[in-house]
Amino acid sequence: MAVFTQVSENDARSLLADYALGDFLSLKGIAAGIENSNFFLTTSQGEYVLTVFEVLTLEQLPFYIELMNHLAEKGIPVPQPQTRIDGKRLSILHGKPAAIVTRLPGSYEPKPSARHCAIAGETLARAHLAGLDFAISQPNLRGLPWWEQTAPTVMPFLTEPLALLLKDTLSEQQILAKTADYQTLPRGPAHCDLFRDNVLFAGTPEAPLMGGFIDFYFAGVDTWIFDVAVSVNDWCIEHSTGVFVPELLESWLEAYSRVRPFTEAERRIWPIILRGAALRFWISRLFDFYLPRPAQTLKPHDPGHFERILQQRTTGAISVLPKEF
Repeated sequence: MAVFTQVSENDARSLLADYALGDFLSLKGIAAGIENSNFFLTTSQGEYVLTVFEVLTLEQLPFYIELMNHLAEKGIPVPQPQTRIDGKRLSILHGKPAAIVTRLPGSYEPKPSARHCAIAGETLARAHLAGLDFAISQPNLRGLPWWEQTAPTVMPFLTEPLALLLKDTLSEQQILAKTADYQTLPRGPAHCDLFRDNVLFAGTPEAPLMGGFIDFYFAGVDTWIFDVAVSVNDWCIEHSTGVFVPELLESWLEAYSRVRPFTEAERRIWPIILRGAALRFWISRLFDFYLPRPAQTLKPHDPGHFERILQQRTTGAISVLPKEF
């Protein structure tokens, strides 16, 4: 179970005294998650999620908490942080930052259909536009500077061909970042980690309904096309090979572009952005696999998965972004 900090019922009752969320009814640990301790918290007023932050500090959290609140107030289905009686949205529990957010309906879909992809794509586009007037700015902390810093630490663990693949892809991203096309890309707050297990669906498998986007704790200001690339590299593939499933990819991209049409610059650099999105997660999984944090208790994800995806984005066929509708 991904609960690193134990929270008792008495802890929860004491915490609730700082909120106007009703009386405590129950508390249950959530197995999902690798960075934080999460609990389902039920009160007489409703159902919530209590998160104790294990890595992020009190100073780092306002961007994520306020972004979720901003999006929720704009009608985007995301967990809404609850406000304490003193007006704050962050608490301290066992010496660590903590927050209570609304619990969204549904569960994640491990094998999304074209309909699931369309709903996710449309919602991401809406979220991008809703974040345009968000007042706080923070870069994607797992963006290019982090890749440049981390790549040398994982390179010694790779075979010569894989080290060359990493080096060449990183160089391509460094060159892209200096181009005029890249400088003109639409950008703003982005989720940056919208894998299928960070999206909840209600309804039925045949008629899914959007439950909401969760886990915003890798979010940052980045190009929106990068956020799209991260998503489709997970949602729209054959998992064993990393090859795109055309029906899923087309459904995802067309639904997104009906809300926010892609620009010409985005269409031109789409293949490179897809490789950058694969590189980001290959590097992070290599780092977690070979250089785990001392307190890390969960089995790291297989870095070979994103190695395969990057190989596919380097040598395989890539469909173009749809034109404006």
